[in-house]
Amino acid sequence: MSQYRAHHVPTAGHTPDDDLTGYQVDATDGHVGKVSKYSRDLGPRFLVVHTGLWVLGKDVVIPSGEVLGIDHDARIVQLTRTKAQAKSAPVFDADTYLGDPRHRDQLGGRHGSGH
Repeated sequence: MSQYRAHHVPTAGHTPDDDLTGYQVDATDGHVGKVSKYSRDLGPRFLVVHTGLWVLGKDVVIPSGEVLGIDHDARIVQLTRTKAQAKSAPVFDADTYLGDPRHRDQLGGRHGSGH
């Protein structure tokens, strides 16, 4: 796990220019999903994670403060949350979150500072 700590920074180890789409997302107790294509649209303060199977899964919003680190070589994002905690995060709705910037502010308030 030390490779994740080495890459942890307040912006979840990525900048708006980085594309983490498709990176595997691991919780403290195992694999939870993959980074969704919508993560770039929310910027470095949040990750949108597609949980579950491709067809049956859902996209949830995880604040970057919940990211322990990123291993770019292995393409893995490590969370500080359990699988259950990650899957219970707010569901991402593209029309709502991308259409109205106030929803991003609400996400930040709901999850804390979101750094």
